[in-house]
Amino acid sequence: MTRLRIDLAYDGGGFYGWAKQPELRTVQGTIEDALHKVLRVPVGDEREPLRLTVAGRTDTGVHASHQVAHLDVSDETLARCQGHMDVPLTEALARRLKAVLPADIVIHGIAIAPQGFDARFSALERTYVYRVADRSSEVDPRLRGCVLRVDESLDLDAMNAAAAMTIGLHDFGSFATPNPGGTTIREVKTAYWRRVPVASLVPDVLAENEAYRTPSLESGLVVFTIVADAFARNMVRSLVGSSIKVGSGRKTLEWFADKMANPVREGSSGPIAPQGLTLEHIEYPADDQLAARAEAIRAVRTL
Repeated sequence: MTRLRIDLAYDGGGFYGWAKQPELRTVQGTIEDALHKVLRVPVGDEREPLRLTVAGRTDTGVHASHQVAHLDVSDETLARCQGHMDVPLTEALARRLKAVLPADIVIHGIAIAPQGFDARFSALERTYVYRVADRSSEVDPRLRGCVLRVDESLDLDAMNAAAAMTIGLHDFGSFATPNPGGTTIREVKTAYWRRVPVASLVPDVLAENEAYRTPSLESGLVVFTIVADAFARNMVRSLVGSSIKVGSGRKTLEWFADKMANPVREGSSGPIAPQGLTLEHIEYPADDQLAARAEAIRAVRTL
């Protein structure tokens, strides 16, 4: 049996999240169907389930520019994908998947996973980014699928004061829903808002003879970046929605502080729309620390 690491990206707009669900189009379901096709394994074969384990299960409408999953597959089954290609088996599988997957999923690469690697439990941290176009932003319609438009002008100083409260080990029960038997305690390492500087796509020295400056697509957007060891369900979108309420003046910093101090789920701190959210990065330890990290993270966290 071989464990493969799969690095991938997807536009979440056309999916009902990552996790496989009957009769619904999901990222996991789409990739697993493709794996059954290219590896010629019947769906439902208990000897070769071709089940993906992912670093972070994104919700409906949420994107990933860099997601990580692992797959356990028998050597015999993996060998079927090579055919007449004179390339390593992992490259052969990547090529065959790319040929059958839809355009809203991209395989960055497939590799033999190091000993002890678990895409979910070995991860040290995840980075999410939420992109917003406020009243002060120039909205590029090409970004409508991955940027949320809001009508207010946002106060980034107030939003950063709120974001600073989230850093450290906290119970995010006001902003998240625990999995059965789980907890909403998480450790946030970095959280901040910034406005992307207005800039040209290429340096001015290369475009000095142009009659206009080609703008960078994200110029002027308001962007929230958050890094944590893990995230509870709806946590990032709820923190974003609550921060925007503070930044627009609809809620106070004292209200946000109370939500942090009293982790009780209720409607005013619920999740904002999903399309602005993208999983950007998964960080893993050195290979010789993968198994120990996976074992440690399985423990239920406490304050």
